[in-house]
Amino acid sequence: MLQNDEIKTVRGSIAGKPVTYETGRLAKQAGGAVLATMGGTVVLAAATVSNTTKEGIDFFPLTVDYFEKMYAAGKIPGGFYKREGRPSEREILRSRLIDRSIRPLFPKHFRREVQVIVYVLSADGENLPDVLAINAVSAALLISNAPFGDAVAAVRVGKINGELVFNPSSSAIDESMLDLIVSGTANGILMVESGAREISEAEMVEALVLAQEPIKKTCRMEEELRVQAGKEKIVVPELEFDAAIQSEARSMIEERLPLVLKDKEKLKKEKILDEFKGELATELLAKYPESGLAIGEVLDAEIKHFIRHRVVTEGVRIDGRAPEEIRPIGVDVGVLPMSHGSGLFSRGQTQVLSIVTLGGKKEGQLVESLEEEVTKHYMHYYNFPPFSVGETRPMRGPGRREIGHGALGERALLPVIPDESEFPYSIRVVSEVLESNGSTSQASICGSTLALMDAGVPITAPVAGIAMGLMKEGDKSVILTDIQGAEDANGDMDFKVAGTAKGITALQMDIKIHSVDSDLLSAALDHARTARLFILDKMLSVLPAPRSEVNPLAPRIFTMHIPGDKIGALIGPGGKVIKKIIADTGCDIDIEDDGSVFVTAPDGAKGQIAMDAINAITEDIVVGKVYMGKVTELRDFGAFVEIAPGKSGLLHVSQISDSYVKDIHSVLKVGEQILVKTLPLKDDGKISLTRKGLAAGNADKASHESDDDHHHGDQ
Repeated sequence: MLQNDEIKTVRGSIAGKPVTYETGRLAKQAGGAVLATMGGTVVLAAATVSNTTKEGIDFFPLTVDYFEKMYAAGKIPGGFYKREGRPSEREILRSRLIDRSIRPLFPKHFRREVQVIVYVLSADGENLPDVLAINAVSAALLISNAPFGDAVAAVRVGKINGELVFNPSSSAIDESMLDLIVSGTANGILMVESGAREISEAEMVEALVLAQEPIKKTCRMEEELRVQAGKEKIVVPELEFDAAIQSEARSMIEERLPLVLKDKEKLKKEKILDEFKGELATELLAKYPESGLAIGEVLDAEIKHFIRHRVVTEGVRIDGRAPEEIRPIGVDVGVLPMSHGSGLFSRGQTQVLSIVTLGGKKEGQLVESLEEEVTKHYMHYYNFPPFSVGETRPMRGPGRREIGHGALGERALLPVIPDESEFPYSIRVVSEVLESNGSTSQASICGSTLALMDAGVPITAPVAGIAMGLMKEGDKSVILTDIQGAEDANGDMDFKVAGTAKGITALQMDIKIHSVDSDLLSAALDHARTARLFILDKMLSVLPAPRSEVNPLAPRIFTMHIPGDKIGALIGPGGKVIKKIIADTGCDIDIEDDGSVFVTAPDGAKGQIAMDAINAITEDIVVGKVYMGKVTELRDFGAFVEIAPGKSGLLHVSQISDSYVKDIHSVLKVGEQILVKTLPLKDDGKISLTRKGLAAGNADKASHESDDDHHHGDQ
């Protein structure tokens, strides 16, 4: 039994919701462990630092793993395996959110492994665990021995009925114009992740500014927990270089590097730069033979300093562009003959090919989560093969970065995808990065827009994306438009903005410095809007609007609505009726509980045959109407005739002809198609038929079409 003084607890409230942070009861052998609670949602975050330094690496080895346990919502995982397996896409995306929020607060040269593990232990379906997880991780790092200096906090901001709302419930987010997650310290913003329904730059800035207050409040709660339970921190010495080596390296770089950077071709420039560094290292090593490792670090630091300083002081970028200049843009559509839609977008040496495939409703992606089980009908996948950067490496499925970029591209287009009631297709877009020199995720958004328009998907507005950068030295800073790879690597911020001409649909920001203020973000958003409009003009000059019809190679989807009491008749005993229609026409048929019927056909003709069959089954038998029926059985007293699938009536021998029929077998045969007319229904509801007064071939045939039918594809 734990003593009360071993458990440390901090309580508070954010946006009127009670929040608790506790340590000392669970996972006590972790470097730092915090249990965070909001409503019925409970998250455990554990952070641990390795005891040894990882040698031979040039990066900070941080890993973050976020897990949503299905028991948290009282569920057993679906599928054959009942144990949670590899992380879901949502778990990976939330792991990335946490990583991006905390990574900038560690010393860049720290080389001991840090592992963060998050378990969602309880989920009430209303208080989402992602923001709570970021806060719990920060608190766990603060009380651990990790060299993690400042408290980090996150808040979700929604916009509902014109009002900004902090940490809205899961159900409220569905109605929100904005789903924004902001993380930061008490001094400024660290990370931004957002989807939006075409909101303005001013509205986005307002949300970012207002997010600061709950962030500061949460940071104070975390700091209070650190005071109660914090461990002594690992001291990381400042990275210091030999002054003589640094001075000489800087002099050599300032003299020679401008000539090296003149070439604009990426791979060639990288090769020349590597050779240049090798030459300088050789010269310096001859003078300072005992400083081999330090020389390499000095050269990297001084080259980075030169690139940044030239941008900040002279406004000259690594490829010679001005800060707001966009690289040359290339646009093409319909580049693949057998795909339903394709778009090729290039910006400088970044090139992405996006391909659209259209399918029926049941081809959507089933997503199982703690809150609910949903089917996605718009999907975007992003692939980044090694050849796109002139490299070789094993290809073993998508990495976290690819999943993250795919989700960002999906979020950017989702607000303009037509409603399922208007366009009942499942839409799958795959973006293949063919060349990369920065901003491939935003190129995939542009490529996706082009491919969707080429496929004839009636998106409400085209979407384009742009990546903004920042280089900051002291009080001076320069915002860069359309950053390339080297600027991302040497810069302080990667700020991706996507949207329509009307407003923002997606936003993502990662920084490498401790924080940025809202004024700088406002300026970056303004620059991004100018660039976005420029790119949209380039795209629309090639394809001004979605094609008027879906691609002829795409399936045709017909929709109709039938009364609920007719669903059973359409399905038939054991599915017999609907299976026969599917077998006869080659169509897929989906029936929903409300009576909506979706027919996915390989072509319009087969789809119409299936629709006619469905109409025949589900329409009420009309007295006095003439039907083309099929003789299914002969008896001495008459014939049974099927006038619609699953619907048969009796043609009495006295109703077969205007004249006397002595032997029914002499005038009718099983399988014969004959015209019959319905007589008034009997008291028991059975159908009676007649042929009297019908001359073969001249009777009006009833239409089986319904005013509620709709056909998507041929317009």
